[in-house]
Amino acid sequence: MENLASPNPNVPEIAATGSSGTLTHAPRGRNPVVFNDRGLRAGRRLLLYVLLVIALGAAISFVARIIHPPTHGLPSPSEALVQELVSFLLVFGCAVIMSKIERRSPGDYGLPISEAFGGKFWLGMLFGLVEVSVLMGLISAFGGYSFGSIALTQRGVLGWGLLHLALFTAVGFFEEFLFRGYTQFTLADGIGFWPAALILSLGFGAVHLGNPGEGPVGAASVALVGLFFAFTLYRTGNLWYAVGLHASFDWGETYLFSVPNSGTFMEGHLSNSILHGAKWLTGGTVGPEGSVFCFLTMGLQFLVVMWLFPKRNTTSESAAQSALPHAT
Repeated sequence: MENLASPNPNVPEIAATGSSGTLTHAPRGRNPVVFNDRGLRAGRRLLLYVLLVIALGAAISFVARIIHPPTHGLPSPSEALVQELVSFLLVFGCAVIMSKIERRSPGDYGLPISEAFGGKFWLGMLFGLVEVSVLMGLISAFGGYSFGSIALTQRGVLGWGLLHLALFTAVGFFEEFLFRGYTQFTLADGIGFWPAALILSLGFGAVHLGNPGEGPVGAASVALVGLFFAFTLYRTGNLWYAVGLHASFDWGETYLFSVPNSGTFMEGHLSNSILHGAKWLTGGTVGPEGSVFCFLTMGLQFLVVMWLFPKRNTTSESAAQSALPHAT
């Protein structure tokens, strides 16, 4: 098996020992359909998690509707920030509950506190900004993008920029943990890492079809992005790189280059930019994620992650290899 730059809790091939923080052995006599030798089966754990998210989410939504009745149209960036933060706290909080049931650390699901906002996060922020800049540069070089005039006051440039940065950092946390946190960890325990990543990435793309202005090409691009984020999880061992990259790419699209982000054009963008030309070039109403060049830049991102986080053999695997008999 390939090694990760750090031990990857999202490839659960762990011995079932209670002292190590994993699931303990199921007592004899338990139903084998529900339990295996590590305790409650992955499908049952995932179902319990989904039911928790639905139940607590419905309760939060009910209270929110009383406090702030919903309005038609897109929420403002500040309203969206609150929604994304609450959504992240919901999915992460339910994972914390599951961690108590499973006798694991919540950090096993992709966001270890020991690496919070550390080097991987800032590397992700850097390369997310580089990617969106290269993408917009390619579209501009072929005549598909004009930056336009500045749309904000001098004070507004800083204020809106920080608000959008906070918003898309929250988006990064919510979407990465929702699709590649507890769900990826647990589904991978049942069917394997890459089958789980494929299913969840297709779901990631399908969910974005609900955005106004989104289309099939853009959704396919988002699904590929989901696989790329799963690849970063596989190579880095956690979600911190993916969260940083997700945040800065979305910030670059929405605020810095002021173009649609998965079909959504938000208030408070930096410039009066214009996308003009064929849909294959600009992405049309989808935005640059629907451009043919997005598939190119995403391919380059795979190479960057392979370079930043090379494969190595883990200590346990090396020990296992050394224990094998050698031919003489």
